[in-house]
Amino acid sequence: MIIFGTKGYLHQLAILTLVCASCGNPAAHTLRKRVTKFTLFFVPLFPVSTKYATQCTFCGAEQKIAEEQAEQLQAQAADGRTYGQPQQRPYR
Repeated sequence: MIIFGTKGYLHQLAILTLVCASCGNPAAHTLRKRVTKFTLFFVPLFPVSTKYATQCTFCGAEQKIAEEQAEQLQAQAADGRTYGQPQQRPYR
């Protein structure tokens, strides 16, 4: 008998101040990375998928982003430039 499946892991990469696409408020957003790994006998072996998203701490809305955009935002956070606007909605 072989036991296999998947398991998800959630990593918080950074906290940034962004303008939310849903509520329009400049608020803190968490940059998160979700990795799903294939498991064999409950041992995680290799990643099956990797997804990135930002979540607004004001309204709770989550927006999926591309890996390149996540790397840019993480670099901004590391440089100390924590204000950005990756969403399409303009600041008013």
